[in-house]
This record gives sequence, structure tokens and C-alpha cells, in this order.
Amino acid sequence: MSRTRALAHTRVRAAVVATLLAPLAACSSTSSGGAPDTEVAPKADDRPVEVTVTPTGDQVRAGDSVRITASGGRLTSVTVTDAEGRRLGGQVADDGRSWVSGRKAVPGTSYTVTAATRTAAGTVKNTRSSFTTAPADKVNKVDWRPGTGTTVGVAQPISLVFDNPVKNRAEVEKQLRITTSNDTEGSWGWLTDWSGRDRVDWRPKSYWKPGTKITLNAELNGTDSGTDGGWFVRDYTTTFTIGARQIAQVDLDSHRLTLVRDGRTVRRIAVSGGTPGGDKRSWRGTAVLMAKEGTINMNSETVGLGDAYDKMVEHSMRLTWSGMYAHAAPWNAAYFGRANHSSGCIGMSDADAAWFYDQVRPGDPFEITGKETKGVVAPGNGFGAWNLSWTEWQQKSALH
Repeated sequence: MSRTRALAHTRVRAAVVATLLAPLAACSSTSSGGAPDTEVAPKADDRPVEVTVTPTGDQVRAGDSVRITASGGRLTSVTVTDAEGRRLGGQVADDGRSWVSGRKAVPGTSYTVTAATRTAAGTVKNTRSSFTTAPADKVNKVDWRPGTGTTVGVAQPISLVFDNPVKNRAEVEKQLRITTSNDTEGSWGWLTDWSGRDRVDWRPKSYWKPGTKITLNAELNGTDSGTDGGWFVRDYTTTFTIGARQIAQVDLDSHRLTLVRDGRTVRRIAVSGGTPGGDKRSWRGTAVLMAKEGTINMNSETVGLGDAYDKMVEHSMRLTWSGMYAHAAPWNAAYFGRANHSSGCIGMSDADAAWFYDQVRPGDPFEITGKETKGVVAPGNGFGAWNLSWTEWQQKSALH
């Protein structure tokens, strides 16, 4: 076969193949408009993120944390604000799937939730939601000591007395945060106050170190007290400082009061304590100076001693709720330094009482010893927590 005929034959075969392939190509082609016959589904990683907010709705129960979860993507930020613009803080989990508020939703409040999300493909979206909590049917309040900005003695506890009963003690105690300038070790302990109300005190393991600065943040807003107690609807805070290490050592057997400051004896004072043999005896143990009340009326009938006395008393320093004071008692001068002949208080001369009154401050401990006493000061009678061992005190915590 000549070379010319071979080339022609090859061209013919190529044309036939092209003709045969043309219909096959036409079977897979698009329509004349260029669009495919079926729609292309969106990528799975770019579907909208599903956000769930708890709680939701109106008049929901207060006292719970706000919880937000994301499905099909990640939370990038969450903002929860009330009608006044105050925020409930929280933090997105490391995996971006959830967020929980650090504080609880408070009663009678409307909240707006804004959650920013991102899909795996990078699409960003904000989701908004809202809910309203039911108002408190009963409110619990707190009276606390010491006051803000005060300087107190080394035995001063932090003391909170509640208007209504506190059944949810553990939940309440979790909201009470103590910060000290030197990491002082201490514990909360639950008591019955002399008034009969529920009370919780925080005391250090041992007396405070002078110069310590203490802050209490009672983040109680939105916490339920429990049955018959009601809700807390505000937070409380106080900051105070510890003064010199000053101790009043009262020996009722020798009838002497010794003021010791920073380990040094400042002065010894002749005193007369409670009369032995009956209800007029003094308490022993550690009492804490609660308040300097100055000139006050003392009436024996208010402490169950009949009509033994009713008089104005100078330089009065309260040691217990039950009525034990240190004060001037010039009518008892014949017994100072010699015998216990008072109605339970620690009496001294006008001059000694005036000097001593100027030296001491609330929170100073009175360490009282003596054989003829009517017992140890109870924890709830004033600030008697120091009469319990450290182990005994720790066991009074609801979180122990």
C-alpha cells in the first residue's frame, strides 16, 4: 500500500471515531441555557448553627444559671444583659459548644441574650433571645459586721445575721467570698444569734495578724434562702482593716484586768467581776468587744435580774448580747482588786474606765478566767466563736 493511501485510511478511521463519540458527549451535556438539571446541596459544614437558650419564656423561676448551647457550629461570644444593661458574666467553653453564666438570674428581671456563632465554613450569625424571671414572693435581708472602712481588733469576726430563716445554707455559703491581704486561713460557721435568727460568721484559725486588710463580697442576689426564707435581691460588701494586737486579760480570781498590746503589758487595772454563787456571776472564756456604747442606761430587769439596779453607766463597752459589759462602776469601789461583787459585768473606777475606753476598739478580745463563773460565752452570745476549737468551728460550715 502506498504511503498516500495509508494516510487517507487513517483520517477516515479518526472521523468515524469522532462521529461515534459525539452522541455520547451529548448525553452528559447541560441544557442550552448552561444550568444543571438538578440543584447542588449546600455544604454540610455551612448549615446554620442551632442555638438553644435555657431558660426561656416569661415568669420563669429565678435562681438558675443561664445556659446556652450550640449545635452544628461554635459559639464565639455570648452577652446576657438585663433591662438596665447589667451583664451576667460567663465564658464560652473551650470546644465552643456551650456557655454558662457565672451568676444566677435574679427575680423580677428581663434578660436579653445575644449569641454570636460561626459555622465550620466561616459563616457568622447573631442569634437573639429573651426571657423574664418571676418576681420574689418574699425577700431576705442581711445585717452585717464590721462596717465598711473600719479598723477593728484581732478577734473581730465577719458576721451576717439574716432577717428570715436560711435553709439553703450551702448555697448561701458558696456565694460568700473572703479576700485577705495575706491569705489568712479561716472558715464560715452557722449559728443561732442571740436574737433567735440565723447567722453565719467567718473567723480566722487564730487571731488576725495586725494590718491585715479584708474584703467580703456576699454575691447573694438571685440566691434562694429556702423554705420561709425568700430570695436575696442584692449583693453585700464590706472592707475593713485589723489594728494592733491588743488583748484584755481578765483574771476574776485576782480581780485584775491587764491590757497587753503587741505582746507588751500596757497597764494593770483593779476590777470587780460578777458576784459568785448565782445568776450574777460573770461569763468566762473569750468575749469580743462588740461596741463602745459610752453612757447608757442599765436596767437589771432587761437581763432577768429583777429590780437590782436601774442607773446610767459611764464608759460602757459591750461584751455579750446577754448584757455583760466592762464599764465604770464607782459605786463598787470598795471591791476593786479585792472581790467580785457586781451583777455580772467587769467594773472599774471612773479614771481607769475612761483611760481603758480610749485604748480599746471593737474586735479586741477579752480573755476571761476565773473559778466562780457561770460558764463559757456561747458562740452566738456576742462573738463567742473563739471558745470553740478550730476543728469544732470548721464543722459548723455548711460546706464542711
